[in-house]
Amino acid sequence: MLKLFEQCPACGGPIVITEIRCDACQLKMQGEFKPGLFSSLSADQLTFVRTFLRVRGNLSEMEKALGVSYPTIRNKLDEINQTLESAENQPAPAPTADNPRSAILNRLAAGELDATQALEQLKTLAE
Repeated sequence: MLKLFEQCPACGGPIVITEIRCDACQLKMQGEFKPGLFSSLSADQLTFVRTFLRVRGNLSEMEKALGVSYPTIRNKLDEINQTLESAENQPAPAPTADNPRSAILNRLAAGELDATQALEQLKTLAE
């Protein structure tokens, strides 16, 4: 299974997950979901985090496991923290106007439609 992208590989825009499925019971959930916080980490950073957890944060054991110095481990931890903080502080992607459902919901939020009108328009999309 592929690691989730954090950005579109074509244009670099934010990725919105629109469907999730359970392999065990085939339940499907549709909506707009953000990738998890740790999906912003590179494969190298994830390997570092897994090693850190495996040695229970013991930096001496990290030095042995990775064959690097204490300052290198500290720098890597700082880098990972910065990556996670940046990912946490990114705003959620705004619904796109080219999606008809989002356009209707945006018009409802802006007060251009009332709830009944929005519901009717959403029903016609489902047909």
